[in-house]
Amino acid sequence: MYRSEFYVYDQDRPLPICIRNYTKEDFDQLIEIQAECFPPPFPSELWWNKEQLTNHVTYFPDGALCVEINGELAGSLTGLVVDFDPSHPNHNWEEITDHGYIRNHNPDGNTLYIVDISVKPKYRKLGLGKLMMQAMYHVVIEKGYDRLLGGGRMPGYHKFAEKMTANEYLSAIINGQLKDPVISFLLRCGRVPMGIAENYLEDEESRNYAALMEWKNPFK
Repeated sequence: MYRSEFYVYDQDRPLPICIRNYTKEDFDQLIEIQAECFPPPFPSELWWNKEQLTNHVTYFPDGALCVEINGELAGSLTGLVVDFDPSHPNHNWEEITDHGYIRNHNPDGNTLYIVDISVKPKYRKLGLGKLMMQAMYHVVIEKGYDRLLGGGRMPGYHKFAEKMTANEYLSAIINGQLKDPVISFLLRCGRVPMGIAENYLEDEESRNYAALMEWKNPFK
């Protein structure tokens, strides 16, 4: 099981945090985090439910991580393992994550696929999302997977959808012309865009698009 304790800085004040695997005792807090992170117009039925969370800690507990500050859960990161073919990248969130239930988790797969990452808004300036992502990179290396992969929402795209395509929006972010709350964050975490997925997730802000973002295992 994964457990790492260290400090982050809130301005000039060090705060003790712990990144660990989440368990059934954390489920209520995990659902609260989802509600805070994905308010309307994001569909509330896409928040975690307890059956999904039970599957996460049952099928692939190594891919169920959370970050804790002073006994309070501040965020979570969830993954499963799939067998991914980069030459056939097209997929959507529901099919590759089994609607978040991860019953299709493949222990013999080659790719750790990110199902969800969430950090409470009040803690987002502490870099917790990046630290959890780095913890999941450790899992990729330890288990010998080829890559970490996931579809990144593009919540800023709706502001530009009438002016540019999703691919053009992604290029503008990579070129430093635009910033996006999710894609810019993933770039800072070391993730590299593979392309755009259409109809990835019911997501009005992203116009249902997502950027497929990869981190390759440097030891493979």
